[in-house]
Amino acid sequence: MKSLNKEEVSISDFTKLNIVLGTIVEARPNIKAKNPAYILKIDFGNELGMKSTSAQVTNYSTSELIGRQVIAVCNLPSKKVAGFTSEVLVLGAISGKDVHLLRTDITLENGTLIG
Repeated sequence: MKSLNKEEVSISDFTKLNIVLGTIVEARPNIKAKNPAYILKIDFGNELGMKSTSAQVTNYSTSELIGRQVIAVCNLPSKKVAGFTSEVLVLGAISGKDVHLLRTDITLENGTLIG
């Protein structure tokens, strides 16, 4: 389990993050990853469009993921993960080996900002 970072950040640092709601439109295993992971294609609406990521959320099936709205940070630098370019960081609560994806309690428009 990851430990908490106790370093304080300013509100201006926090507001630099683009935390956005999107809908997973495609999910498939990332067969090159060292740890089990899925490659997710996520629709973030008209302004951001489609973005992809590799995420260790294999406590879900691909059918559970497709159509699910998720929350992601969309303005971090891209990162190579097992030969794949991950463009966003999907947010989730980490519980043991499982990651429980964050979501809203109602369906909202893709691209909705989270703050």
